Amino acid sequence: MPAEKGSAFLLKIGDGATPPAFTTVAGLRTTQLQINGEAVVITSKDSGGWRELLSGAGVRSVSVSGAGLFTGSAAEARLKANALSGRIDDYRLSFESGETMTGKFLVTRLEYAGDFNGERTYTLSLESSGAVA
Repeated sequence: MPAEKGSAFLLKIGDGATPPAFTTVAGLRTTQLQINGEAVVITSKDSGGWRELLSGAGVRSVSVSGAGLFTGSAAEARLKANALSGRIDDYRLSFESGETMTGKFLVTRLEYAGDFNGERTYTLSLESSGAVA
């Protein structure tokens, strides 16, 4: 797999339509993706002292975090409204290779910060709800 540019790793938010049209959340400087899996242990006396796991079982989730420069875009406004209301919405991660991951996410953290004579920044965290394709 060839190396990819980090700037091409984009977080996009749906517009609420079915099917949703996605808009890039403007101003993101960093984005991070974490895929989590919970194992179901099925070790028994017959395991010969080795731990055994059940394939396809357990809970899987995707966590996304990012930080960026506040621009006041419509996508940022929708993300903020989702955070304030606790609304689960459609999001898409897109990569330079053309690969995408799409699913429903909940904004679990949205923080704003700013310094005197500096830009307003934000950090965010999203947690998946349901399958991510």
